Amino acid sequence: MSKAVAFFILSLVFNSAGNVLTLVTSAKIHPSFLGAAYWSAAEANIGTAFHWNLFWAFLIIGFLTAALNAVLIHHWNWKRIAGNMIFMVPFSALIQVFQDFFDGKYPALFRGLPVANSFGMDLFYVVLNFIGVAFIAVAISIYQRVNLVLHPADDLMQILRFRYFKGNATKAMWASYIPPTILAIIAIIVTQQFSNFGLGTLFAFVAQGSITGIADKWVFPKLKHQALDVGKDISTEEG
Repeated sequence: MSKAVAFFILSLVFNSAGNVLTLVTSAKIHPSFLGAAYWSAAEANIGTAFHWNLFWAFLIIGFLTAALNAVLIHHWNWKRIAGNMIFMVPFSALIQVFQDFFDGKYPALFRGLPVANSFGMDLFYVVLNFIGVAFIAVAISIYQRVNLVLHPADDLMQILRFRYFKGNATKAMWASYIPPTILAIIAIIVTQQFSNFGLGTLFAFVAQGSITGIADKWVFPKLKHQALDVGKDISTEEG
């Protein structure tokens, strides 16, 4: 259990830092072309539309996603929902902390990422954005295997992966992007703006699921998926 908790904490830090890296690097390039990770972009946009900060945007969308998961596995599991919320509170708080850190609100530690003003800075932020996506994918791999509690979006991906897509991480990741796509469309209708989507979002859409599948085999390879609960007719064949 102590090892499982350590793995979980490590993955929580990686996930929140990766999400914020994609958001902040996207905001530092003008005109913006980079974009954030897919879920992060949608949640940030819906937060802007309804005047929520990142903490509340991630928390509220997390709860709604947990409700969707219950529909997909055909039963309402309060323990599972509680686990999703246990994940969301420190995760949402860390999102806010990392955003403040990279924006320079803790100048004694770090003065923040500057606005890009050259091709070299643009290229650096593109690489940093992609690294953020990789951080998210590796974090998903770790805490899905530990399976103590999950982010609702990653619980959704795991349900899709093992219940509907025979263990294929890439197909499950693509299917899990349907809800944030709907959120993004709502945000665009409300704000009349299209922001936080771009090259980094495309990279996340194409590569994040594959990176998660690779991390399953190469990052802490002795750590296996355990205590899976995706409803009846589970298939644990990995792809």
